[in-house]
Amino acid sequence: MKSCAFTGHRPKKFPWGYDETDGRCVALKKALAEQIAELVDAGYTDFFSGMAEGADTWAALTVLALKKENPALKLYCVLPCERQADQWPSSVRELYFSILEQADDVVYVSREYRKGCMLKRNRYLVEHSSVLLAVYNGVQRSGTGMTVRYARELGREIIVIDPISRNINKI
Repeated sequence: MKSCAFTGHRPKKFPWGYDETDGRCVALKKALAEQIAELVDAGYTDFFSGMAEGADTWAALTVLALKKENPALKLYCVLPCERQADQWPSSVRELYFSILEQADDVVYVSREYRKGCMLKRNRYLVEHSSVLLAVYNGVQRSGTGMTVRYARELGREIIVIDPISRNINKI
């Protein structure tokens, strides 16, 4: 199986917050795009995004850009519930729905928000992929940390990009 799932922190966890013009954010997005391109070059074609703000969205946008040159690529958006983006700012929601429209498939692990639906989404991502690409700062008590641990439990290959140093570690 040549598939990759994405996990990563939301903008509030980064020192630059929501300022995507900050040089550190630009450099992180570039490092993420380079890792995705390497996976494509290695034969990965199926990509799974949980579509949270930040790293998930950036990864999905990268796959869509690469798909223009390589139509064999597939983007699957795996959502915890239908109303995931309801409380997001309108500009962020517009981008979110634009990505969903371009995705090859949209999977809802739950129609309504329920306790545990985010965890269920993260587990689905790992279970349907052979590699996990994580933008991860090492904080264990986070959704990203839980997802990395679950991938480790299932024996998945894990590629971690440190959001500050942009160092790449393969686990």
